[in-house]
Amino acid sequence: MINLLIAEDQAMLLTTLASLLDLEDDIHVVYQASNGQDALNFIRDKDSQNVDLIVTDIEMPKLTGIELAQAIKKHPLDIKTIILTTFSRAGYLRRAMDAGIKGYLLKDSPSDELLKAIRKVAKGGKIIAPELIQNAWMEVDPLTEKERRALRLAKDGATTEQIAEKLHLSAGTVRNYLSSASSKLDASNRIEAARIAHQNGWL
Repeated sequence: MINLLIAEDQAMLLTTLASLLDLEDDIHVVYQASNGQDALNFIRDKDSQNVDLIVTDIEMPKLTGIELAQAIKKHPLDIKTIILTTFSRAGYLRRAMDAGIKGYLLKDSPSDELLKAIRKVAKGGKIIAPELIQNAWMEVDPLTEKERRALRLAKDGATTEQIAEKLHLSAGTVRNYLSSASSKLDASNRIEAARIAHQNGWL
């Protein structure tokens, strides 16, 4: 039996996907998380059921799917991760691979492909949507993790002071990160830098 956790911030998709997968004889959905932090909290809870595999979206509040995979790899937890997303950007796939994910599929893939991927990854395999592989290493992500976090908050409209408070940094340090990111992306300001980074899958 494959004990599965699903992390998805779109409620209707989350419940539909969970219902579909739970119909399979060899798959049991143990938890439905509405964001990455919710999923990580459940995994870390000693009283939680065992989780073998996670199917997660990328862009979610509080903690993205890639950040969730990074946290699992860092600790480390013996849990495999599959990304299921609408985003085919090469930057996302590169970061996901670096985070140790074992599968990367697009949401418009047929449901049987997801089932095959879950079973293959559960057995120790790896599966990446073939149309994404070629472009994944064409462009190198120029941002540091701190620059990325600052830009993500700037993209959401946070001020320098708000970013500094959330990242536990000084306002001057945040300005330096945003300025460095803008320079690397040849952007005239933080908003343009965030837009460029997001388009390339670097946020």
